[in-house]
Amino acid sequence: MEVKKLSVVDVDLCVGCQCCMFACTRRFAEAGLSKSAIHVRSAGGVERGFVVTVCRACSDPPCVKVCPTEALKPRIGGGVVLDTYKCIGCQNCVKACSIGAVFWDEELNKPIICTYCGYCVEFCPHEVLKLEVGGT
Repeated sequence: MEVKKLSVVDVDLCVGCQCCMFACTRRFAEAGLSKSAIHVRSAGGVERGFVVTVCRACSDPPCVKVCPTEALKPRIGGGVVLDTYKCIGCQNCVKACSIGAVFWDEELNKPIICTYCGYCVEFCPHEVLKLEVGGT
C-alpha cells in the first residue's frame, strides 16, 4: 500500500503567497482560505519569515485519542482519516493537536483534516512543501 505524508522541506523558502492554502481549499470546490488544511502565517513581519502549519502525520495521533465518537481513525503510515458522519463537533481534536494542525470549519462545525492529496505541493512556487510517498 502506498503511504503519503506531507512535509515542509524548507520553511525559509516560503514567501507567504498562500498559494498552497488556496489550492487546498479548491478541493472543496470553494474559493478563499477558510477550508484549507494547511496554514501559512507571518512569523512576525516579512523579515522574520513565515510559519507553515500542516498535519505531520503523527504515528500516534493525539487527536484520535480524544475523539469520543471515533470519527478520527489512525491512518496507515501516520496521520488520521475523518468520518464526518460520526463527528459531533466537540473540537477536542483541535485542542489535542500539539502543533495546531487540526483546523475548524465553522460552517460545517467539523474539523478540517489534511488528506495528504499533495495538491498544495503542486501550487507552491518555491518548493517549500513535499509529498513523500512510500510503502507500508
